[in-house]
Amino acid sequence: MTREQELAVIRRVQRGDANAFEYLVAAYEKNVYNLALRMTGSPEDAEDMAQEAFLKAYSSLDSFRGDSKFSVWLYRIVSNVCLDFLRRQKKRQSFSLSMEDDDGEETELELPDLSRLPEEELEKKLTRDAVRRGLAQLPEDARQILLLREIQGLSYEEIGETLGLEPGTVKSRIFRARKKLCAFLLADGNIPDAFSSSSSRGG
Repeated sequence: MTREQELAVIRRVQRGDANAFEYLVAAYEKNVYNLALRMTGSPEDAEDMAQEAFLKAYSSLDSFRGDSKFSVWLYRIVSNVCLDFLRRQKKRQSFSLSMEDDDGEETELELPDLSRLPEEELEKKLTRDAVRRGLAQLPEDARQILLLREIQGLSYEEIGETLGLEPGTVKSRIFRARKKLCAFLLADGNIPDAFSSSSSRGG
C-alpha cells in the first residue's frame, strides 16, 4: 500500500467507514505485534497490547492529520500502550532477538553496533544470548528507543516524532542505551574491550 493509498483509507475511516480500518490492521498487524512482543516479552501480552493499540488507533484516528507517517503515529501508540502495561505489571522480561519477515520466515536481529564485533560466527553466537539478557536489563525507556531504532528501523527524526523528543535527544538516548548494553556485555564476558571503546563513540 502506497502512502497515498494509505491516506485514502484513513480518510474513509474518518468519514465513518469502519470496515476500511481492516486494511490498516492487515498492513501493520505483524509489525505492531513484533514491537509489542519485544517490549513485553510475552506472546499473550503482545497479542493483548496489539489489540489495545489498534483499538486506541481506531478511536483516535480523527486526530491523525497526515503530518507524519501513519506508521510513526501508530508505533507511538503501541509503545505507549506497552510502557503503560509494563509499568503496571512491573515486569522485567527478556525477549527474542528474532522477528518474522513478510514471508513468515524468522530472521535474527543484529544491532548495528554489534556488527563491529570480529567476524567469527562463533563469537556472534556466544554474544547473542548475552545481548538478549542485556536488553532485558535495560530500563523500559532505553529498551523502547533501541527497539524503535533497531527493529522498526525508524530514523532519529521518526523516533523523535514517536516519543515527542528532539532528534538530538533521541541520538543521545540511543547512545546511552547502547553504552549500558555494552557495559552489561563486558561484565558478562561476551564482548571484547575494543567493542566497548568503539561503541562509546556512538553511531
